[in-house]
Amino acid sequence: MKRHTRPAKRHAWGKWGISALVAAALVCALGVWRVSAHGRMPLPVLMYHHVVADGTECNDMTVTESRLEKDLCWLRDRGYQTVLPRELAKGDPLPEKPVLITFDDGYRSNYDLLYPLLQKYQMKAVISIIVEMPELPTDNFVTWDMCREMVGSGLVEIGSHSYELHNLGDLGGSFDPNGVNGIQRRHGESDEGFQTRVLDDIQKSYDLIDQKVGQAPVFFAYPFGVKEPDAEDLVNRLFPVTAVTKPKIADLKRGFHDLPRITVTMNRELSGVLK
Repeated sequence: MKRHTRPAKRHAWGKWGISALVAAALVCALGVWRVSAHGRMPLPVLMYHHVVADGTECNDMTVTESRLEKDLCWLRDRGYQTVLPRELAKGDPLPEKPVLITFDDGYRSNYDLLYPLLQKYQMKAVISIIVEMPELPTDNFVTWDMCREMVGSGLVEIGSHSYELHNLGDLGGSFDPNGVNGIQRRHGESDEGFQTRVLDDIQKSYDLIDQKVGQAPVFFAYPFGVKEPDAEDLVNRLFPVTAVTKPKIADLKRGFHDLPRITVTMNRELSGVLK
C-alpha cells in the first residue's frame, strides 16, 4: 500500500528594509497569497458531472456546452483563477480569488466538450473518474488515452471517484435513499467484508490511476458526497485533498480534507452562490 527557535532579530530600516517593503507590496499587487493557518482562505469548489450539446434536455447532473462556457467566462471576468488539487497539496501560492472546478464520474463529454473549453480559456479542472469505466468497452466515458492527453496539457487532473462503488448495476449509478450508498458500510458487514468490498476498491482506484495515467491521484471525490468513518483513515492517507457535497464555500484554514462542494445545475447560476 502506498503512502501507508531562534530569537527574532530586529531589523534596521535601511535600504534592505525598504526593499522588503517594496517586495511585499509587489506580492500583494499580484494577488498571490499562501494558505495561512491563522486566517480564512475561502475556496469555492464547484461540482459538475455531464456536459451535453445545446438543445438537449437537462437534469441536475447535466449542463449544456454553452452554459458551461458562460460559467467559465463569468469566473474569468470576475477575477477568479482556477487551481488544481495538486497545487493545494504542494502548498503552491494561490491567487487572490481561487476556484476549484470539479467534474465527477468521467463522462466522455468531459473530453469532447469540457476539455476544448479549458484549452480555449486556459482554465483548469479535476475530473474524478469511476475508475472501472475506462476498463470497460463503453463509449460513454473517458478512456485512459484521453486521461493521459488531458493530464499532459497541465489543465486537468484525474481524481478518484472509487473503482466501482457508485451503485452501478441495477441502480444505474443512482442514489438509493433507502440503502447503502458509495463507500458506506453495510449493516452487519464484517471487517473482512468491508476490507474487500470498500477499502480494497479505494486502493485499487488509486493504484490504477497511478499506473495508467502516470500520475498518482491527489483528489478523492466521495461517491454521492457520503463519507464513511471506517474508510476515512485510508482515504486521507492516500488522498491529500478530498471533497464532499455541501452547498457552502470551503475554508482552507480547516485543511484540504472534506472540502464542501457546490453543485452547479442549469437552474443554479454562479451569481447566486459567488460574488
